[in-house]
Amino acid sequence: MIAVFAGGTSSEREVSLGSGRAAAQALARSFPTHLFQIDAEALPAGLDPGRHVVFSTLHGTFGEDGGMQRLLDAAGVTYAGCDAAGSALTMDKTRTKLACAARGVLGAKSRTFAVADRPAAAELLAALGSEIVLKPNDQGSSVGLRLISGTAELASALAGLTAGNWLAEERIVGRELSVGVLNGKALGVVEIRPKSGVYDFTSKYTKGLTEYFAPAPLDEAVAARVRTAAETAFAACGCRDYARVDFILRGAELYLLELNTLPGMKETSLLPMSALCAGLDFTALVRELVAPALRRFQAVTAASP
Repeated sequence: MIAVFAGGTSSEREVSLGSGRAAAQALARSFPTHLFQIDAEALPAGLDPGRHVVFSTLHGTFGEDGGMQRLLDAAGVTYAGCDAAGSALTMDKTRTKLACAARGVLGAKSRTFAVADRPAAAELLAALGSEIVLKPNDQGSSVGLRLISGTAELASALAGLTAGNWLAEERIVGRELSVGVLNGKALGVVEIRPKSGVYDFTSKYTKGLTEYFAPAPLDEAVAARVRTAAETAFAACGCRDYARVDFILRGAELYLLELNTLPGMKETSLLPMSALCAGLDFTALVRELVAPALRRFQAVTAASP
């Protein structure tokens, strides 16, 4: 039986609940499926390692950073998606950038800092330029993202930070692209065009504020380069089963934004759009997403006395 996890304790709880409902409905067309609503940082009552394979749609802290994965590993529960180590790495944007840069997939110039050791505005501007993207180093769904221009605005933003680790990046203006990766192979390239010019939380989750092009209108040579970069980033971060990789294309230069190991899973989400470009509808996609975990479960079951 497929156990779909949704909800969680992070700021992305409502997004996760929507993903979970959609994924559970689609998975139920192919497998016995049960939707578990997660309300605490713990495994839900009734989860059985001998009967359940978990498909998690938990986004953000605890669900996506290795916390839930460590609990599942400790309990001997088989689950789809990245393992605990890969999840923890990709949730940390700085570690992700370093791992991918070592394989030739580069991101924008950046600086990471804790609130207690925040740099002066002038120091960041000197290193990164006058246009800066400021965001939490370990959150998803564009939570907390802000675009900043100039010394006064940056000084005010820095002064207003109260907790956590933050990432300041040189702002790259270009075409935003997203690519699903399934079992190490890239799917289609999707282009994201927010009408505000900024793909923040509001643009992402408010109907009509963003246009999506799937497949992205790119020369095939460019699209192939984006797909190769996505596959390289996936491997560099030790990902497993599936993920979504996001980029900015400025002219001929491609910059990594982030990897998302538990991306949104409504039919209109980016990973399903990417899969549709490769001929997989939503039902077929979720079936493929759980297939490796089912094989792992069957191997463990067969090996048990």
